[in-house]
Amino acid sequence: MTIKLDYQTVKNLKTAGRYTDALVKGLHVWVKPNGKKYWIFRYTHQSKQHNISLGSFPMLSISNAREEAQNARNDLIKGVNPIRNKNLAKPSKIECADKVTFEKFALECVEAKRAEWTNEKHAAQWIFTLKNYAFKHIGNKELDEIETEDILNVLKPIWHTKTETASRLRGRLEWILASATTRKLRTGVNPALWRGHLQTILSAPNKLKNEQHHTALSYDLIPIFISKLRGLDSAGALALEFLILNASRTGEVIGARRNEIKEDIWTIPSNRMKAKKEHRVPLCQRSMEILNIAKAMDENSVYLFSRNGKPLSNMAMSMILRRLNTEVTVHGFRSTFRDWVSEETDHSPEVAEMALAHVIKNKVEAAYRRRDLLERRRLLMNDWELYCNNKQPSKIIQQEAE
Repeated sequence: MTIKLDYQTVKNLKTAGRYTDALVKGLHVWVKPNGKKYWIFRYTHQSKQHNISLGSFPMLSISNAREEAQNARNDLIKGVNPIRNKNLAKPSKIECADKVTFEKFALECVEAKRAEWTNEKHAAQWIFTLKNYAFKHIGNKELDEIETEDILNVLKPIWHTKTETASRLRGRLEWILASATTRKLRTGVNPALWRGHLQTILSAPNKLKNEQHHTALSYDLIPIFISKLRGLDSAGALALEFLILNASRTGEVIGARRNEIKEDIWTIPSNRMKAKKEHRVPLCQRSMEILNIAKAMDENSVYLFSRNGKPLSNMAMSMILRRLNTEVTVHGFRSTFRDWVSEETDHSPEVAEMALAHVIKNKVEAAYRRRDLLERRRLLMNDWELYCNNKQPSKIIQQEAE
């Protein structure tokens, strides 16, 4: 949408999306679902489209955003790719600093990357791991002082006990330090580099047999848990029950919008699916009841589950579990569902995997499995609803493959 942007107009924008400035070609403000706003300059260079994050609103004023965007457009006119212009590629605070601490630089890097992420939880995860594991060791160190031994001090305490977290943190440290090198704030080998460097010191993450699965509730306790859940009057409790009934992931549910529901089919767009592929979910009767209740609780919201028009936070359902003193994870309910299908029903594994929207790793099998088995999944999810309601579903006579 192209509009003449001014301070009040941008401040009042509520609907998520991109709004193009009418004065400077390529400049637009990106309003994210969480309400935060970012200035983006979009352009095409040598037949490739690029996006440059200029900064957040209102920290970066409209006039400054236009000036940055116009400078980038001037580069384009000269045949120069503006993404290579370091004046746009690095935060202004860093430009004039001779010495910068790792903590300050890392937080500014995360802020600069926010515009790339479609889910706010990515930024939260970066900040959480940096604050909890890295900053206490290297937060106050200047960028050009950080060495391999410093990175090992960060990673070694959690490399064997929290391997996945440690591996992701190493990748984030590598990216931040690589960014510092690009901006000429440090020199030499990246101390967080894996290949040919930390690889020679630390055990390979995929060789460590300490994988921690998401803690799941035993399926025989699900009816009791659902009963307790229905005793809570909150959007978080409704969202969690909806997630359980549909064996969904957290991000699929908290980002869900009302326009994704057509009759009793919920179509989740590809950008919110782990496999980046659109997924249709047949909704049972209780799921439809939940949606009606949630709508009555926040009538004018565009989201299925929200408070005052804003989607639930990534922790909303986890807090419900804490409230019920249940030591399981939200994601673990998918395992609960899968165990129930395998041990208590005659539904095929193929239908169960399709209900979970799991990626088919066998490329040959994936090529032949073109349909989404919607009606067979509807039978499965209706039986799951009956079980959650403490009613015994009938054994299923498998139909011909669709």
